Amino acid sequence: MLIQATLGFAQLHRLELSKASYDLLSAMMEVQRPGGEVNASQAELRARVGLSKNRTSIAMSQLVERNVVLRPEGRYRSYFIHPYFAGYATVDEMEGALREATEAIKAGALAAPEVPAPQRHLSAVPTRRSA
Repeated sequence: MLIQATLGFAQLHRLELSKASYDLLSAMMEVQRPGGEVNASQAELRARVGLSKNRTSIAMSQLVERNVVLRPEGRYRSYFIHPYFAGYATVDEMEGALREATEAIKAGALAAPEVPAPQRHLSAVPTRRSA
């Protein structure tokens, strides 16, 4: 059984996650290794929670956009749960990882979990009409 930091979970409601994203995150937490590494494909995770391929893809994108799940480049079937939400083998391991993550966020080396800023679409920009 892994130890989870309550700090991250207390903030999950602020990230405006869909139910599918919560379900997918739950499945990832169930199969994570200490420190948050998840070696499972989206198909394997989808089978655990009963989502469609499309819903799983959208949910994973939402988790990645909000920095709850980190995708290492060049690694197939591998994800990392952000250190604020990951599980750890010991309290000391958790405290060290949270301290390192906080320092990395302050240094700009790790993104903090957050709701992305709304994107402005060109359709929302008024056009200029010439006379």
